[in-house]
Amino acid sequence: MASLVLKPGREKSLLRKHPWVFSGAVDRIEGDPGAGATVDLISSGGDFLARASYSPVSQIRARVWTFEEERVDGQFFERRIRSALQLRETLDLASCTDAYRLLYAESDGIPGLIVDRYGDVLVMQCLTAGVEYWKESLADILLALTGLPVIYERSDADVRTLEGLEPCTGVLRGSVPAMKLTIREYTSRFHVNLSTGQKTGFYLDQRMNRRRVFKLAKGGFVSGRREPGSERIGC
Repeated sequence: MASLVLKPGREKSLLRKHPWVFSGAVDRIEGDPGAGATVDLISSGGDFLARASYSPVSQIRARVWTFEEERVDGQFFERRIRSALQLRETLDLASCTDAYRLLYAESDGIPGLIVDRYGDVLVMQCLTAGVEYWKESLADILLALTGLPVIYERSDADVRTLEGLEPCTGVLRGSVPAMKLTIREYTSRFHVNLSTGQKTGFYLDQRMNRRRVFKLAKGGFVSGRREPGSERIGC
């Protein structure tokens, strides 16, 4: 396996578990890794620091997969994705909506991978060279673990250009009957266009704000004041 050897003193952020290594921290490359390949990160003293994906053109030259000396393969990603899905299950999101984020990049240990669920469709963003390298395997794992039939790719964020990647959109697995879907959020319904909507189709992270606006409107708020007899707001 190829290695990135860091300059003296530049391992401090990795020792604090920060998952990025910038180009200026790299002293030399041992081996000839391609874009997205897995590399070891080594201190100037020869100590193993982490295992990461390599991006030859990005200022973020490596993104950490793991701080352990473990194999990065399909089983590795299956464990990470399964853990993320189990976490979402504990939030009981399905009781209030059928559209929510399943995987959130570094937060779930897979830098550069965003996956949102819209009903029975998964929308996947591959934003880094490492995730692009593993894209087909990740798609297969997602279908197997979620039991859903469709993945639509929305890898069209500008950040891909910093990784030397072209935009990529379209059906990755299965077939989408229509680009416009209707999603449920509490008692509201929203029409989402997978191909042109914001982010992966919708601002899913604004769910609680939309809920609050709904309660304000339902409660009869006018000019910031609650009308007599209107409903109090819960968070």
